Amino acid sequence: MYEITVEDVFSSAHRLRKYKGKCENIHGHNWKVSVTVKGQKLDATGLLIDFHIVKEKLRKIISILDHKDLNRIPFFKKINPTSENISFYIYSKMQTGLKSYPVTVECVKVWENDKQSACYFKEG
Repeated sequence: MYEITVEDVFSSAHRLRKYKGKCENIHGHNWKVSVTVKGQKLDATGLLIDFHIVKEKLRKIISILDHKDLNRIPFFKKINPTSENISFYIYSKMQTGLKSYPVTVECVKVWENDKQSACYFKEG
């Protein structure tokens, strides 16, 4: 089994509904995202998948989130835009975007700062 990981960043604002504390107020983060994909076979070049493909798929997804109020994005209108839910959102979009390639998304990790992150991965 092989894995590759790409990272990118975006900036956005959000507020957490039904939360008591500072995060119930609108505030922003410079988010970092890493996406790890896995697969069993390398192509004739010796690549699992070109880093550029994964990076472009990720960039397309985070362009929807970048410099936005996440609470106004349709997916997050009812679901709180927590780090956990953002990682799930990106994971789901990456799975769809890479479905024609011989890889699966292993995990998506989202950092809201240098010390705190959340990761989504499918068990099994």
